[in-house]
Amino acid sequence: MALSTRHWDRLENGGLTFTELGFGSAPFGNLYRAITDQNAQDILQIAWDAGMRYFDTAPLYGLGLSETRLNPFLRDKPRDEYVLSTKVGRLLRATTPDQRSGQGKWFNVPSRAEVYDYTYDGVMRSLEFSLERLGVDRVDILYAHDLDVFNHGSQDALDEKLTEFMDGGYKALVDLRDQGVIRAFGAGVNEWQPCEWMAERGDFDLFLLAGRYTLLEQEALNSFLLLCQDRGIGIVIGGPYNSGILATGPVKGANFNYDPAPQDILDRVAQIEAVCRDHNTPMVHAAYQFPLCHPAVVSVIPGGQGRAEMHSNIQAAQAQVPAALWQDLKAKGLMHPDAPTGG
Repeated sequence: MALSTRHWDRLENGGLTFTELGFGSAPFGNLYRAITDQNAQDILQIAWDAGMRYFDTAPLYGLGLSETRLNPFLRDKPRDEYVLSTKVGRLLRATTPDQRSGQGKWFNVPSRAEVYDYTYDGVMRSLEFSLERLGVDRVDILYAHDLDVFNHGSQDALDEKLTEFMDGGYKALVDLRDQGVIRAFGAGVNEWQPCEWMAERGDFDLFLLAGRYTLLEQEALNSFLLLCQDRGIGIVIGGPYNSGILATGPVKGANFNYDPAPQDILDRVAQIEAVCRDHNTPMVHAAYQFPLCHPAVVSVIPGGQGRAEMHSNIQAAQAQVPAALWQDLKAKGLMHPDAPTGG
């Protein structure tokens, strides 16, 4: 069964066609554990053979390693056959191994220190470096990366970065889009609130929202996603399994939002899993399919560091979720009452 696609054309310039299942390449930066280059290429091939044609990456992922690993794989692929996005907002500076960023998070990666830079020049330099690492002549989408409290530590620090971005990097992205260098731009963020703030102040095309519109979290429905619908802004959903727990279930050691899941989350996931079980539906299938029920969503990009995870994502993309499952989740107070459920 071929993967379904969604066409986005907010600017009426031909737009972009996304596969509903996209490829999130953070794990290919050796996130939490190292994988070999050959394993990375094998998993990419599985994705391509399944029909996946949207690939997202970032300089942060493995401090350049993720982009570098995409390079040989994409080299012989016709450029018009896939959509490629990467991110701006960080530059990578050479350093010694003991001083590199991401100790304990990225393994066996280049010795680089990440430097936040949301200025006009910083965005232009970041794109130039990414094109070199990727080995392509263009990317389709640039996202301003990690403009959220989670990464910057406080609202005051975030406000400073948002000002820097809107005064500089945002203007660079507008210029790049107007000149046809990129097809679209937006932000890749772990929180919906700064996305809403930016959407109210600028002409954004797409937001990559990680972990904030899932079977566990739907607060973004109340305002942000309504705004996106009104303006034709597309949403790419990252982290649909909330860092793993919606795929693994409430098992010991399950992760939620990059940390061990607290008890209230474990309990809620257990309740969701029980409803899925009543409808003979693996919870991971429901977790993948849920965001796609929203009309603003153009793609869902779960990570996959191994063959089994990639095959699981493909199975989830081809799954059918019974309408009664969504109805039961709402009836039990486990889903936002206004969450779209398709059909």
